[in-house]
Amino acid sequence: MVRIPVVAVDRTPEELLRSTLAAVAPGTTLRDGLERILRGRTGALIVLGYNELVEEVCTGGFVLDVEFSATRLRELAKMDGAIVCDGDVSKILRAAVQLVPDSQIETSESGTRHRTAERVAKQTGFPVVSVSQSMRIVALYVAGMRYVLEGSDAILGKANQALATLERYKARLDEVTSTLSALEIEDLVTVRDVSIVIQRLEMVRRISEEIAFYVIELGTDGRLLSLQLDELIGGVSPDRDLVIRDYIEATRGEASMEEVVTALADIPSGDLVDLGLVARVLGFSAGADALDAAVSPKGYRLLTKVPRLPGAIVERLVDHFGDLQKLLAANLDDLMLVEGVGEQRARTVREGLSRLAESSILERYI
Repeated sequence: MVRIPVVAVDRTPEELLRSTLAAVAPGTTLRDGLERILRGRTGALIVLGYNELVEEVCTGGFVLDVEFSATRLRELAKMDGAIVCDGDVSKILRAAVQLVPDSQIETSESGTRHRTAERVAKQTGFPVVSVSQSMRIVALYVAGMRYVLEGSDAILGKANQALATLERYKARLDEVTSTLSALEIEDLVTVRDVSIVIQRLEMVRRISEEIAFYVIELGTDGRLLSLQLDELIGGVSPDRDLVIRDYIEATRGEASMEEVVTALADIPSGDLVDLGLVARVLGFSAGADALDAAVSPKGYRLLTKVPRLPGAIVERLVDHFGDLQKLLAANLDDLMLVEGVGEQRARTVREGLSRLAESSILERYI
C-alpha cells in the first residue's frame, strides 16, 4: 500500500479535492482502511490534518500519535467519536474524540455525523471523511464540497465513455489541424480556421482533464487508463499554446498569452461552440464578417516541427521575419542573417519547412 500526502490548506479548492482523492484512491493505505470499515458495517469520522484550529474543535478522546495503518483505523472506528490524522496520513494522532465545530456554520446535511463533518471541514480547511454506517457510503468534505466515493467499476465505466469521446474529438482535431497547416502554407488562413482549431483544442483539453480526474480517483486501478490518456493527448497542450502565439492579436502582446489561456478555460462549455466568442478571446474583431477575415501566422507552430531546431532559434527566426510567408520565401542567405543560424542550420530550416509544406499540401488534396 502507498501513502499520498493529502493537503496544505493554502491550495485551491480543486487542488485540495484532487489531492484528497489521491489520498483515498484504491491502492492507498487509507482506502484499505475505509474499505475495512465498510465491510465491518461501522461508521467513521476522520479528519485528515491537524493544527491548533483542529485542536479547538476536539474534546475528549485520547492522544495516540502512532503510525497509521489500515487495521488500526478499522479498530479505532469501532469506538464512538472521530479519528484525527496528520496531513500526510502517516500517523493517527487522536481517537474517540468529539468534534464540536461552530454551530453557526451553514450545512446542508441532516445526519449528525455528516453535519459535523461538513462544518469541521469548512471551519478548519482540512478534508474530513465520513463513513455512513446505514447507507454504506464514503463521503469527502473538502473546501465546501461534498464528494461521494464510487467503486472502481462505476468510475471505469464513466472513464471509458469519456475516453471514447476523447478519441472522436482528437480525430477531428487532427483533421482541422492538418487543414490549418495546409492553409498556412498557401496563405489562405481566416479567423474562422484558427477559431475552429482553438475550439477543438480546448474541447480536447477539457475532456482529457475529466479523464485525468478519473485517473486520480482510480489510483492503482487507473494505470491502463492513464497510459491511454497520455497516448491520446501527447503534444496537445504545446500545440494550443503555439497556435495562440501564432495568431494572438498583436495589440494584445505576448504578455497576454496567459490571459488568453485563462479566458478560454473560463468559457462555459455551452458557449464554446460560438466561434465568434473564441475569436474575440484571441483578440480579433467581433464584426459580422470578422470570421472570414484573412490572417497570417507568425510561424511558431510549424517551426517547432522542424527537427533539431532549438526554441531560442525559433524565437529569433520569428522575431527577424515576422510571419510564416516571409520565412517560407527566405533563402539560405536570408536565414543566415539571423543570429545563431549558420549554413548547416539554415539548410535544416529550409529543408524542414519545404518538407512540411509538401506533406501538408498532399494531406489536404489527396
